[in-house]
Amino acid sequence: MEPQGTRLDPWIDAYAQRTQGLTASQVRALFAVASRPEVVSLAGGMPYVSALPLDALADTVAQLVRDRGAQALQYGSGQGDVTLREQILDVMAPVGVRAHPDDIVVTAGSQMALDLVVRVFCDPGDVVLVEAPTYVTALGVFSSYQCQVVHVPMDGEGMRADALREAIAALRAQGRTPKLIYTIPSFHNPAGVTQGSQRRAEVLEVARSTGILLLEDDPYGLLGFDGEVPRAIRADEADGVVYLGTFSKTIAAGLRIGWAVAPHGVREKLVLANETATLCPSNFAQLTISSYLATQPWFEQVKVFREVYRERRDALLESLESLMPPGTTWTVPAGGFYSWVTLPAGLDATAMLPRAVAALVAYVPGTGFYAPGAGGEHELRLSYCYPEPDRIREGVRRLAGVIETEVELAATFGSPTSAPVRSGPTAPTPDLA
Repeated sequence: MEPQGTRLDPWIDAYAQRTQGLTASQVRALFAVASRPEVVSLAGGMPYVSALPLDALADTVAQLVRDRGAQALQYGSGQGDVTLREQILDVMAPVGVRAHPDDIVVTAGSQMALDLVVRVFCDPGDVVLVEAPTYVTALGVFSSYQCQVVHVPMDGEGMRADALREAIAALRAQGRTPKLIYTIPSFHNPAGVTQGSQRRAEVLEVARSTGILLLEDDPYGLLGFDGEVPRAIRADEADGVVYLGTFSKTIAAGLRIGWAVAPHGVREKLVLANETATLCPSNFAQLTISSYLATQPWFEQVKVFREVYRERRDALLESLESLMPPGTTWTVPAGGFYSWVTLPAGLDATAMLPRAVAALVAYVPGTGFYAPGAGGEHELRLSYCYPEPDRIREGVRRLAGVIETEVELAATFGSPTSAPVRSGPTAPTPDLA
């Protein structure tokens, strides 16, 4: 028997089987490199919190501690502060979600809400239907609970309802029924596309007719650049949809407060799961947000964020249009943080990344947004939310140079054949599967 002390990890044989699904995301793995000041990071989706009225927020926190410090620094409810839950109703009103405060479960960010829903519904081997591509950390959650992820193709309006129905029929023909349909309908991460009202109705009808719970993740819904707020799917269905929201994008990610709106029975299970995970979400963070909502013009601040991100989006798109080599295509986001880029034929985004980092620019390869082996080799995500516009332009200039070099190398040494594509956002939207 090998002496335990000689192994790099002496506990390797003791871990639960589900830990095999715990791997570092490609986004997190890039942070150490992307945080270097000389690197232009178009990788991580960090909100631009410097746009907040930080002095006013500091005064709000100071007043909270002076007046309600004993409450803010104490344990709270496992479901979340009731006043904050009432205020969340106002925050959701622009997307059309109407509920009772008792329908809301406050969590440590919407990421935890997602984790709790999967914990409540999914056993090892259960199927979850997701867009192709999808949110990288959602894939981490599904993997950690040993779910089987089945991707559903997308087009320029997000998840295709016809492909969703076909995927469900194929699974049921195998004797399997998916537990969840997971979708990000507004300003998708990473694809940057948005479901129109007709598409949302079609996706909802598939979920209704097949009896599968729809999990609607909506972190960016208020951050549309044309001023219109897409109507949430949950606004038209209370019993078959769990809606996830967060303050990370509209106030501050560091406060780690999100929520789930769920049908009554699901809500009860989520509260119990929340209590076993954290006992209660941070009372201090909840009351800070509650005080901010009560004392500051929070929706005007959302409009400030919209303008900040629209300026950065425009800088990205203008640079892509003027600098990217032929054969490169990208999505044109109407809100949110991201554009999804498809490389010229023969290029691999993961293989290209070290050369991009050497050129002092970072992005996230597309494979991180798919289940292993399911796609993304020729795609990448660009985030425009954090860098200043001039830095975005410089980052795209560097990236375009790397892609041009890769195209030349592919032409010299040979590359897989591929049908030609037209450059730029006016090209037909590719099937993102």
